[in-house]
Amino acid sequence: MQIYRNPNRPKMKRIILKSFLILACSSILSHVSAQSNDPVLLKVADESITRGEFLKVYQKNNTKGEAIERKALEEYLDLFINFRLKVTEAEKLGMDTIKSFTDELSSYRKQLAQPYLADDKKTDALIHEAYNRKQLDIRASHILVKVDRLASAADTLAAWNKIMQLRKRIMKGEDFGKVAAEASEDQSANDRTAEGRKIKGNHGDLGYFTAFDMVYPFENIAYNSNVGDVSMPIRSDYGYHLVKVTDKLPSMGKVQLAHIILIFPKNATVDDSLKVADSANIAYNMLKNGADFATVVKKFSDDKSTAEKGGILPWVGVNRMLPEFIVNISKLRKVGDYSEPFESEYGWHIIKLNDRKPVGTFEDEKEEIKQKITKNDRALDAQASFIKKTKDEYGYHEDLAAVKELSTSVTDSIFTASWKASEAAQFTKPIFTIGTQTFTQADFAKHLATTQKKTIKKDIEAFVTNQYRDYSNDKVMKYADNQLENKYPDFKSLMKEYHDGILLFDLTDKKVWSKAVKDTVGLQDYYEKNKNNYLWDQRLDASIYTIKEGTNTKLLKKLLKKNLAENEVLARMNQDTTHKVIVETKKYSKGENVLIDSVSWVKGISGPLMTREGRNVILVIHTVLPPEPKLLNEARGLITSDYQNFLEKEWIAELRSKYPVKVNREVFDTIFNK
Repeated sequence: MQIYRNPNRPKMKRIILKSFLILACSSILSHVSAQSNDPVLLKVADESITRGEFLKVYQKNNTKGEAIERKALEEYLDLFINFRLKVTEAEKLGMDTIKSFTDELSSYRKQLAQPYLADDKKTDALIHEAYNRKQLDIRASHILVKVDRLASAADTLAAWNKIMQLRKRIMKGEDFGKVAAEASEDQSANDRTAEGRKIKGNHGDLGYFTAFDMVYPFENIAYNSNVGDVSMPIRSDYGYHLVKVTDKLPSMGKVQLAHIILIFPKNATVDDSLKVADSANIAYNMLKNGADFATVVKKFSDDKSTAEKGGILPWVGVNRMLPEFIVNISKLRKVGDYSEPFESEYGWHIIKLNDRKPVGTFEDEKEEIKQKITKNDRALDAQASFIKKTKDEYGYHEDLAAVKELSTSVTDSIFTASWKASEAAQFTKPIFTIGTQTFTQADFAKHLATTQKKTIKKDIEAFVTNQYRDYSNDKVMKYADNQLENKYPDFKSLMKEYHDGILLFDLTDKKVWSKAVKDTVGLQDYYEKNKNNYLWDQRLDASIYTIKEGTNTKLLKKLLKKNLAENEVLARMNQDTTHKVIVETKKYSKGENVLIDSVSWVKGISGPLMTREGRNVILVIHTVLPPEPKLLNEARGLITSDYQNFLEKEWIAELRSKYPVKVNREVFDTIFNK
């Protein structure tokens, strides 16, 4: 069966494999549990295939519920046998053991396995949670006390005690922003100088944000707190945070604004600031009196990069704007509305709502949210949920005391990538088991040695514990991956389909497709033996002279009647210009040219004639050619395709003589007797 001819590998391979899998679904033969009363229908080489297995393949690739016709099933049986013979040959040749094959199959398996190695319910819950959160924009402040994720227990406790002391001060009445400016280890909270410029601290105010704008633990506490609440400390990779939610607004979505900004001068005095405010009010009054916004922008705005464009800014989301902007945007009800003047640390502003894109429907947003989850720390939650389920399913047991014992052999040399597993040679106890696999202290020590890299010094016990968590989680995931074929028959079937499909592609390419293209001698020989199958129909050898308006057509016909050569005719007609007369001479078939089809095919000169395009032409018919074989280059595509079919038929005949095929006709007949 010729599914695709002369494919351009590897670009077309993935597409062609899908076609192969129409038959490759036969792979389920080795996975379907044959019932005791399911007789063997056929044997191909060493493989036995039952009636039920064959019918399942047939019905998967044909319309279910329709009556099975004998002729159709006979044809399918023949194709099916050919397919199994080709796969058998590929396996006998060892093509399923070469690296390029195993690498390719492994790549497909990795893609196919992903949906099976996830907690769909957890992922779905995270998607809905994120979508619901996108309906709100939250403003929050925080205080940070830094502590490394791998800090020692003592350092972690010290950081906890410090942030709890700060919380106590706030709960007793101290201002959150004042405490943040004084004690937060997020440098943005404090006034500072950078590149010679004084930067005012935000006193812990992070502005507005929505889902995915903050690390997940921070986002969680913010969305689960009421306005004015001060949270208990939460841990992130940065350390401990206290979070205070200061505002919640309906989602702004994305907006395009036009703005007028009047910037405070450097080292502005109170009088300077008042003058800027006065100018902002003058601009606002002009707008109220009907002035065009773009005109006012050009007159007042200090943002010269947008002044010539009506003050229009790029599309932006909530986390990319000053809090003062968000508050004032929330007051604009419709496109075209503009705000009253408002102040920020940079100066005075007036904004106009140019356009808005609200958060879409759940269906609109679902795929984008799902993609963001895979790249966000939420993915760790989804993976942790799957790992827990896997541990419960396969009976995970661990000995943390054995892990701690091993950590005593690890020295600071591991942070310079020079620690050796031999330093833990005395430790051989199991540290965890999953299903039928057991991993020991020695296994983990080898992992530590082979993955170590130069890094800053950390608490060794915390470091080893963290490495153990990653190591054990990785092994649990791999164990779950290795069980897919046993756990999911459909996955096992699909993998076998790809296994057989890749083999079929590679061997067919070698024996048929590429061979037909590269074997020029064989192709020429095939053509010589079969060239009468590739005949031209009757054709007309003719010249069409196209004539520019105002050309002496009588002179042209006179020259043509003298049977002069084309180049001589053109030279005489185009003495003043090369565009008076042009000519096309070729062999025309019926249906190829309207003009040729409209005249009698008799030798001679016709015209002037008018073409459909309104051009004047003279037609010279030289001769009527009888049917004759096409040259190889004139029909190479069709001849190559037929040669491929020829090669495949020869190959199938060879395989059928090489490997035994036996069909139990009595069993085949029972399909129709049921």
